[in-house]
Formats: sequence, C-alpha cells, structure tokens
Amino acid sequence: MSDLPTMELQPSDVPLVSRRLSRRALLGSAAAVAGSAAVAPLFLHLDQLVPRTSAATGVAIDTTHHRWAMVFDLRRCDGCGKCTTACQETHYLEPDQTWINVYELDDASGGGFFMPRLCMQCEDAPCLNVCPVRATFKNRDGVVLIDQDKCIGCRLCISACPYEARYFNWSEPTNKPPEGTVPTPEFPSPQRRGTVGKCTFCVHHTERGELPSCVAACAMEAIWIGDLDADVATNGVETVRLSTFLKENDAVRYKEELNTGPHVYYILGHGQDLGF
Repeated sequence: MSDLPTMELQPSDVPLVSRRLSRRALLGSAAAVAGSAAVAPLFLHLDQLVPRTSAATGVAIDTTHHRWAMVFDLRRCDGCGKCTTACQETHYLEPDQTWINVYELDDASGGGFFMPRLCMQCEDAPCLNVCPVRATFKNRDGVVLIDQDKCIGCRLCISACPYEARYFNWSEPTNKPPEGTVPTPEFPSPQRRGTVGKCTFCVHHTERGELPSCVAACAMEAIWIGDLDADVATNGVETVRLSTFLKENDAVRYKEELNTGPHVYYILGHGQDLGF
C-alpha cells in the first residue's frame, strides 16, 4: 500500500465520529469532540467561517478557502451506479456523458471489485499546461474547471489527461436545465457543442455548504468529500479527521506514480489493483 508521499499524515487521537445528518443538510455545526480536541466543521458558508489558529505556530489559518478532495471506500462500493446517475441528473448530461464511471475489475485473489473514476482534480494537472486559451483553470479552492466561453474545442486537454476524465461535446445538448439558467464554469449546464466537459466536484453545491451529488446519492456511504486544509471529511453520515482516515485505511491514489498529485483517494479491500 502507498504511504501517500505527497501528503504529510500525522497521527491523531481523535476517533471517527458518527453523526446522523440529512444528506443535503448543511454541515454547519462543529463535529463532536474527543476530550478537548475538536474536528473542524466541513461545510460552512464562506462568510460564516471563523478563523482558526495553528496550535503549533499560533498563526491564524485562512479558512475562507478550501482544498477539496474525495475518498472512495472500495470495500463498500457495490457498483450500483447511483453516483453516475445523480451526476448526470444534476448536470443535465446526455446519456453518453458520464463524468463518473464505475468499473468492475478483478482483484489478485480472483474476486471482483468496483472502482468509480472521475476527474482526479490533480494538484499538478496536465490539462492546465496544454490549454492554449486558458479555458481550463483552477478556482481558489484548487478545483480544476473549464470555461466553455473560452474553450475552442482543440481537445489537447483530453489527450493530456492520463485518467480519461474529459469528454468532448459533439452535438447540441437535448437535456437542458430550467429556462434562464446561465451556465458557469462551476455549473456548466447545459454543456455547449464543440467544448469539453468533466467533473467539477459539484462546486456549485459545496460553495453553498451542500454535499456533491455523488456523495449524497451513494446508498453505501462509500464516497467522502473532504478538505485537505481543514483535515476533515464526511460521507453525509460520518465525519472523520481526513489525514487519520487515509493513513489508518492505507488509502492510495490512482496512477500516483505520474506525480500529478490527484485529490481523489481510494481505500482498497483485499488484493485489489488499480493499475488497469
């Protein structure tokens, strides 16, 4: 298993905290505490965030920004595909536009497992470096987005992505949001013919304190949204300290040998191999 070389993981005495929450409710209250050590709240409106201070340095930490990440617990995933359906419905995608795909794979022991794959929201994203018009960009929370007003459809980003996470819009969309909806990089719906689309981590939800659609739809509670800076994650039911959760469960990242710094982590079961 990987030791997650691009992220420092520190031991923590804060156990997993179980919290029953409405999947679409704002997670605005602080998580339960162990002793006097509190887990920071994950989702708050930006103007409600209270500055935190580093216990090590005494320096205030800027909590008006996030560094979003996702975790997929493959031990729980049953391959139902509800995450894909929810994504398509939320973003009014065509049937062939699947921003999150679920693959059924064989493991080393002869069994099988399911692996959802979406945009990895790389720290060093290859797609950023090849876009000649800067239509692909990162927002202030580190999420890679596409400005379809700028995209010229050259598809260099599709070729550069090692995760096959981008899709070209060959035709005019037939599935459209309510009239008057203005597409933005955060909510690029409807998609525009001749441009490229991909997973956005549902930033139009997280900026309102809501769960991404795939997280909210997962009946197995196998998908987690987390903030690497706040060091906290939730699947809508449980809240955990993210770094501890990743370390204790030997989380890995897909194709991390490429040094793209994916912000998507996978927790494996037994004998699983992501090298397909």
